[in-house]
Amino acid sequence: MLGTQLAHLQQDLPAGLADADTVVAGFDAALVSGFARVGDEATAALTALADAVAGTPLGACAADAVGRVTAGGFGPDDLAVLAGTRSALLGAAHDALLDRFDTAVGRDRAPWAAPAGAPVEPTAASGAAAAWLHEVAVAGWRGVDHELLSAVGSPVEAALAEPRLRRMAVLLDGLAAEVRASLPVATMPQVPARRWGDLWSRAVLLAQDRSGPVDDVERVSGRLLPLGVDVHEHATAVQVQVHAVLEPSDGGPARLVRTAVAAAKVETITGPAVWRLLAAYPVLLAAVAQRRSVTVTDLPVRGADLTWCEAQARPGEPADPFATGRLLLADATAAATAPLDRHPAAIAEPVLLEGYRVRKGGDGLTLDRDGESIGVAVERLPAAGPLTAALVAASTACLGLARWDDGRWWVQPLAVQASVKRAPVEAHNGDWAEGVTDPRVAKAEARAGDAVAVLRERAGRLLRR
Repeated sequence: MLGTQLAHLQQDLPAGLADADTVVAGFDAALVSGFARVGDEATAALTALADAVAGTPLGACAADAVGRVTAGGFGPDDLAVLAGTRSALLGAAHDALLDRFDTAVGRDRAPWAAPAGAPVEPTAASGAAAAWLHEVAVAGWRGVDHELLSAVGSPVEAALAEPRLRRMAVLLDGLAAEVRASLPVATMPQVPARRWGDLWSRAVLLAQDRSGPVDDVERVSGRLLPLGVDVHEHATAVQVQVHAVLEPSDGGPARLVRTAVAAAKVETITGPAVWRLLAAYPVLLAAVAQRRSVTVTDLPVRGADLTWCEAQARPGEPADPFATGRLLLADATAAATAPLDRHPAAIAEPVLLEGYRVRKGGDGLTLDRDGESIGVAVERLPAAGPLTAALVAASTACLGLARWDDGRWWVQPLAVQASVKRAPVEAHNGDWAEGVTDPRVAKAEARAGDAVAVLRERAGRLLRR
């Protein structure tokens, strides 16, 4: 990414972006207090939400839903309309930001095509989830208590039994756990209104999802060239998402794709130990640890998301991610984002930055080139890899993800080339996928013990009883 591209990215922001954010913030504030008794401030916020889409097909139903909510006689369907309106505003912001990004870096993006599939009838599980989310909206985040949170157990259990609803079930379970950890919410100095509003709205829409099985899933074959690894981790789960360039075997244009594998975990398993939970994926782990390509055959793909299957992948030759970035990234075609995934916080576009200077300031690290700069999201660096803020500060090249957060663009490093004590160093988030390579970290891991092995041994002992 050049200085001119950074300038276009940072300076040419979409019109109305701040207004949309203000409207969504007003709705989220109203959700904090709940809709049992809607006051003047909340009424104004809900009215602003409906007004924001007045000229769209959502306008009439949004106005009707707001009227029923403010009058106190609303149901789950009205909340679904409000959640859809909120998501539509954020989706429009996402599309506008992504259009500016594509224009700045010259990236081609495939148009969105809705997958074919017959709609399905709502089930008791989705109805129970919608009813629970309705109760949450009535109480508001300040009014949520242990009794209400415990009631989510039945909807989650029922949804887990239906494969198409498992995404919603996991979301509901995670949302309830997060709110439960914050109880009593009424005494919190500041409620994470935007985050919980995002999760609530997403769950409401997933409960309304009527899409059935896709009739014709696209399958791809070819050479997968990893660019970098993004590690998502919280107390009970870890997901490793690999961003890559796919060279199709049919000779079609290179595509930007991502594939992910995940595992359940406990809170005590952190840092490099999380890789041992993913031992069922040796081909993918070897690809990111050894920096190799992978030959894939008939893998399903939806948009940018490649469904990983070890049996349909075999290791290839060494492939330098920075070489892939320099030779293929600029011309690779990006996929369109699915409607429910369109949110500014979900933007994660692979980029290569070179020839910059790193500046340390009160706002953290920035990468500067030709008088333009972009912030570095060092808080996103995972503990499961060798990449640190110090290495980023010493870097001269960076493979990362362009993200939008807090009203500005950032880069999240996935790999860097740096100079440490005048010696060239290269570090990638996935370098420890097959084991820690840093002797000091390995010694500390050995002293701490293998938490994964201990927990497996204890679990086996319990099962033998």
